[in-house]
Amino acid sequence: MEQQQKAPAEIKKIADFLRSGGAGLKIRVGALNGKRVDYFKGKSAVKALLSPAYGKLKGVPKVESEEQAQTLLQAVNAFAFFLRVQRGQPTGSSSSSPKALQIIQEQMFGPKEYYAWFYEGSQWTTYAGGILMVVIMLAGVMFPLWPPIMRLGVYYLSMGMLGLIGLFFAIAIVRLIFYIITVVVASPGIWIFPQLFADVGFVDSFIPLWEWDVAKKKKSKKSKEGASSKKEKSSKGKSKVEASTSNGGAYIEEVEEDAPAPTLRRTRGAVLEEVEDDDA
Repeated sequence: MEQQQKAPAEIKKIADFLRSGGAGLKIRVGALNGKRVDYFKGKSAVKALLSPAYGKLKGVPKVESEEQAQTLLQAVNAFAFFLRVQRGQPTGSSSSSPKALQIIQEQMFGPKEYYAWFYEGSQWTTYAGGILMVVIMLAGVMFPLWPPIMRLGVYYLSMGMLGLIGLFFAIAIVRLIFYIITVVVASPGIWIFPQLFADVGFVDSFIPLWEWDVAKKKKSKKSKEGASSKKEKSSKGKSKVEASTSNGGAYIEEVEEDAPAPTLRRTRGAVLEEVEDDDA
């Protein structure tokens, strides 16, 4: 857009920062005139300008409050890097489908408003990636013209990679066979390299060397609820004792009986009692 080209350098740096991944801006995908576009909420952009990552930038205005952040974002909006839009209903049948967006004529910045991006940011990474792909393809096509030393090095490198892949499959097969044998001989069985397929680092995949195939016990919900109820009862009892001792009074604890006490039947009748005379 022509307005973006007329923007000052500091405004363009702010737009580049917000468009990059380092800003932490929450990007959503919407549909504008049948095309998918990225949009965000104004509150997220304010937080990005108040983040430490923005404070490390050079050649941009300092932001110390939300009002200053909103003023800068209003200036970025004035050069049409992003425009205020109205969010509608999802375009598809599911709720996760991109929501329909419509540009609002009156442009302003507000934390509760939504804004669609009309700026792609710096394209040097895209250009560099494209050039690198072309170079790799040309190098592969011209492999027969490589010097003998380079071709020999690539051969040894490829053989080493194939050897590592084959070793990995061999370890997986051996550990499975060993586990099946130990299940029959020494139940419940032993796994060699139990963390081999776990989501851990390369070194941690081979630690420990072996381990029994014992299922980890999980606490049931009933036990958790019972423990939480006991804690609540104990905390309530402690609070009652502390309140009574702080007031200098006695504390009487109600004890629940395991079985109800037998009820006594009362009968109507007169009771005669002899009372000694004091004058006697």
